[in-house]
Amino acid sequence: MRTRKLLVAGALTVVSALGLSACAPSGPASDPKSSGDGEQITLKVWSWQASTSREWQKVFDVYTEKHPNVKIKFEGFQPTEYNQLLATGLQGNDGPDVAMIRAYGGAQAAIQANQLVEIGDKIDGLDAIDPTVLRAAEGREDGKVYGVPFAYQTLQMFYNKTMFDKLGLEEPTTWDEFIDLQESLLKEGVTPMAVGAREDWVLPIFADIIGSTRYGGAEFEKAVLDGSTTFESDDYVASLQLVADMRKYLDPNVNAIAVADASLQFTSGLAAQWPGGSFDLKTFQDQAPDTEWGVYQVPVAPNAVLDEPVTPGYADGSFAINKASENQDAAMELLQWMTSTEFGQLVADEIKQFSPLEGVTYSDPLLQEINELYTKSPAPYLLLVDFRYGDPTGTAVLGPDVQRMFLGEKTPEQAATDLQTGISTWFTPGQ
Repeated sequence: MRTRKLLVAGALTVVSALGLSACAPSGPASDPKSSGDGEQITLKVWSWQASTSREWQKVFDVYTEKHPNVKIKFEGFQPTEYNQLLATGLQGNDGPDVAMIRAYGGAQAAIQANQLVEIGDKIDGLDAIDPTVLRAAEGREDGKVYGVPFAYQTLQMFYNKTMFDKLGLEEPTTWDEFIDLQESLLKEGVTPMAVGAREDWVLPIFADIIGSTRYGGAEFEKAVLDGSTTFESDDYVASLQLVADMRKYLDPNVNAIAVADASLQFTSGLAAQWPGGSFDLKTFQDQAPDTEWGVYQVPVAPNAVLDEPVTPGYADGSFAINKASENQDAAMELLQWMTSTEFGQLVADEIKQFSPLEGVTYSDPLLQEINELYTKSPAPYLLLVDFRYGDPTGTAVLGPDVQRMFLGEKTPEQAATDLQTGISTWFTPGQ
C-alpha cells in the first residue's frame, strides 16, 4: 500500500478552528433599512433544512433578543424542492432577505445571475475561516465571497450500539472484520445496512464511505484535478466494485426504499447500520431517544491506495444576502453575527452540526467523537467538493449508475466510464 498523505489541493483539510440562468433582478431599495434605526424590521431567512426549522428558529431568536427591533422568520423547505423555490424567490419580489446557499457548484447559478451580495470586504472575521471551507461560498469565476459558511458535514458509518452490545458485536477495525460483521448480522436476521437508494443522491455518499480509501481520497483528488488520472482508473473502478459487493448487505428491495423509510428501518432496529452524514445524528436521537448510537470509519479495503481509514467531509453551505432585499443593512448585520463564536456554538448545540468557527465545543460525546475522527484523517467528499460546477454533476451521474449496479444492469467499469464521460463535457483538468 502507498503511504497516505493529507493533501490540501481542493480537499476539506483540518480546519484550524476544528480543534478547539435568470436575468439579474433590480438592485436593492434606495433606502435600505438597518436594524439600528429603531424601525421594526422582519428578515426572511430561507433554508433547505425543513426538518430542523424549529431549532434554527431558536438560533435566530438569540439574535433577536439582542436586537428587539428585528424579527427573523425562518422558513425551511424540503431539500429536493429548495433549488427551484430559491431560484424563483431570488427573481421576484417575495423572496428571502437571507438565504441558505448550497456549497461549491450549488452557489454558482445565483452568483452568475448577480442575485447575491458580495460580502468579502464587508464582513469581519471571514479570514478566520479555513480557506478550504470558505471557498465553498466563493464565485468560481471571480473568487469573491458571497456567503458566511455555517457548517461542515462528515460521512461515516453509524451503528445501533444497543443492538451491537446485545448481540456481542464490536466495531470492525479491519476489512475482514467488517465483512464478518455484515455476515453475522445477516445470520441474526437483521439488515446490515439501511440505505434509501430510491433517492439516488445518497448513493455517491455511500460510495465514498465504502470506497474512499480504496481509490485514494485526497491523493486521488489531486491527481484527477491535474489530469494525471481519471475516474476510469483501476483504483476508482475497484472502489465501485466494493460498492457493488455491498449489495448483499442491503435490503432486498433497496432501490424502492426512500431515505425516510430507511431511516425508520435503522431507528426501529430492523437495520443495524447507517452509512450517512453527521447531519443524520439528530434525527436518530430524536426518533429513538432510548437507543445508544455508535460510529466508526469503514476499515481499509484490500489493495487500497491509503493505509488508514478516512472520514470524507464537505462544507455544507452558507448564508447569503439577496441582492433584491430591501433590508440590506439589517441582513449584513445578521451575517456579521454569523461569524461569532456565539452563533457557531448555537449551531453545534441546537442543530448538532459542525461549525467552522473558532472556540466552538461539542457537548454531545458522539458528535465530539465524529469530529475527532474527521480531524485525524479527513478526505474530500469528492464528487460534491470538486464536480458540481457543471452539468451533469458528478453526483447526478454516479447516483443513478449505482442504482443500476445494484440491479445488475451496469458494471463498475461502465459506471466509471459514464462518470468520466459526464464530467468531461465541462471539466478541464489543470484549470
